[in-house]
Amino acid sequence: MSNSERHSAVEDADRARVGTAYYFEYGPPDRLDLDLDLIAGTGLSLIRVGESVWSTWEPSEGRFDLDWIVPVLDGAHRRGIRVLLGTPTYAVPPWLQRAHPEIAAVRADGSRVPWGGRQEVDFTHPVFRRYAERVVRRIVGAHAGHPAVVGFQVDNEPGLHLLHNQGVFTSFVARLKERYGTVSALNEAWGLTYWSHRLSSWDELWEPRGDTTPSYDLAWRRHQAELTAEFVAWQAGIVRRLARPGQYVTTCLAVTRPAVDEEAVCAPLDVTAGNVYYAAQDELALPDPGRRHEGGWFGQGVWQLYQSADRLWGARQEPFLVTETNATSIGGSHSNHPPYAGQLRQAAWALAARGARLVQYWHWHSLPFGAETYWGGVLGHGYEPGRVHDEVARTAREFEAAGLELTGLVPDADAVFVRSVDSDWAMQCQPPLARPGTSAPDPGSYGRIFGAFYQAFFDAGVQARVVSPDQLHRLLTGAGEVPRVLVVPALYVADDETLTLLGGYARSGGHLVLTFRTGYADEEARARSMVAPGLLRKVAGVRCEEYANLTGPLPLAGTSELDLGPGAHAEGWADALVEEGARPLAHYRHPHFGQWPAATVREHGRGRVTWVGTLPDAESARALAASVAGGATRRAPWEPLPASVTVTSARNSEGARLWFVHNWSWQPTRITVPEAVRDVLGTEHVAAGEALDLGPWDVRVLCARSGHGVPPGATERSSRANDRPEGRS
Repeated sequence: MSNSERHSAVEDADRARVGTAYYFEYGPPDRLDLDLDLIAGTGLSLIRVGESVWSTWEPSEGRFDLDWIVPVLDGAHRRGIRVLLGTPTYAVPPWLQRAHPEIAAVRADGSRVPWGGRQEVDFTHPVFRRYAERVVRRIVGAHAGHPAVVGFQVDNEPGLHLLHNQGVFTSFVARLKERYGTVSALNEAWGLTYWSHRLSSWDELWEPRGDTTPSYDLAWRRHQAELTAEFVAWQAGIVRRLARPGQYVTTCLAVTRPAVDEEAVCAPLDVTAGNVYYAAQDELALPDPGRRHEGGWFGQGVWQLYQSADRLWGARQEPFLVTETNATSIGGSHSNHPPYAGQLRQAAWALAARGARLVQYWHWHSLPFGAETYWGGVLGHGYEPGRVHDEVARTAREFEAAGLELTGLVPDADAVFVRSVDSDWAMQCQPPLARPGTSAPDPGSYGRIFGAFYQAFFDAGVQARVVSPDQLHRLLTGAGEVPRVLVVPALYVADDETLTLLGGYARSGGHLVLTFRTGYADEEARARSMVAPGLLRKVAGVRCEEYANLTGPLPLAGTSELDLGPGAHAEGWADALVEEGARPLAHYRHPHFGQWPAATVREHGRGRVTWVGTLPDAESARALAASVAGGATRRAPWEPLPASVTVTSARNSEGARLWFVHNWSWQPTRITVPEAVRDVLGTEHVAAGEALDLGPWDVRVLCARSGHGVPPGATERSSRANDRPEGRS
């Protein structure tokens, strides 16, 4: 291959494209050519196949049918469609579970996960591994040489269950021995003096189903996530030994799975890939009423669509693939909410703007049977193209027409958010918040807090990069440019080194935003024996000797530095903050809580530290975020904007900035363009100061080669952003 051809291949691989999951085995066999013709005519460039049908690949033990997929691969290749081939290890065949019932996954209550669904097995069991390795080797060995196959997806949505099998517990104890060395060290680390839990030997450690010790719970969750990551890495290793050079290996990640740490799972892979599902129709309207922070399987609200994408980028700090996203309705037979006209197109461009190299619809045609009968595809049960198909086709044509403009896109970031999976797990064990309107603990507390602040900055026009604590260390100690704003919501579990790093960041000139419960516990989930916020007390300039849960909204009043408006209120939590060098930004309006500020700020070295001691309502949080950003966002030149409009941006490999302008509303609207731009999807040129019209549920993609709107100190791109383009697909 010549240098020019090699450059062309890399350039082609790093472009954003549109695809679909295609399951020939689920549909009428005489539709293959018609389906592939339709897929090609729709402009879909990649299909994902084969990941759910072990019993088709191996109908009975040792009897393989590896050729059923060949017509699909051949037909795709003839039409220029690439193929992502899946390994089927998450869907175990009946003959295997009948022959080896010992591989069944065990729940916390000691019962076995019954067959009839999927992922019912203990994937660490040596018997399962033996059969899994055999089927993976046979599938990959048979088809890695096919020119249509550009990559492999190992397993699917791993980490569904917390496994309580005896072998898993045995491996857990073995790792505790490796980490702590002695029982005495474990007793000290976990505080096992409490309730007479002190151990005299390793065999006295109780199984986790009866555990009440937070440090034990965190260690158990970490172990489960390690097992998931090791399983994915094990499969990836098998596949790589059989794959051709240039074929990539990934998995389809569901970040809400209980046994998943997305950074750990994606580390041994070539590219991150995952699900981005979202509630459509009015759930995508702006302005958002601010009633949702719970997250979950389906993102609710525009901000959660973007948060899902930013988390996938954050897994490796690189471009990612969306291997599943809405085609029509998502969910069960009672939940039919297909997107309004324009919303599929909007979502696809939003994902591309945040670094997706593939937007792949799940799935091509709606299934006539099975648990997901009513999880609608691009085609309905009638198998005929309709409104959804036409919008997918339009989106695919637009991605293709944008061409090189979409090559090497790196999303802009005005702020960095620190997301801690350890803190999430620890807060599931000991939630700081009650469920709204009840006294019941809310195991989704961490997502609620993190989401509230992500939404606040999103609503304020601040684009975010999401990093883990480990990635934060690399970011702040590396040679690259540091973020101007660092937001750290509820970093409950943190070691001393990380907290010291946060203080150093602010001292060096950054704006550090901290929230209640940050730094409260150490790396073992033990509350620090220090006046809160512990090691951050001097950094934040406050102390907190008590706190309270709020049983209802508590009015807030701003200060001259922070205008909160008349309806501002706090929710769920109140720190009793005492200033020690900080000054108030907001107060509670209450005869008791009013003696303490709800939020504070202080200068620290060359930077600033904002402490938020409560969960502010959406409008208050947005006002706080806007104050922190201080107008220094890439979107700032586009202000003011209608409430229904978002403007996000990314840089392509040529250094040009692309602006993605969305109207999340039924109402047509008009904005003023602050600089000369070209419509990437057409021929229109818009001069600075001219109007740009947006229809209902519309999106415009604009290109400008100026650096307009880049705030000082903002990071242009991740240092690893272009190391692994679009999974080489």
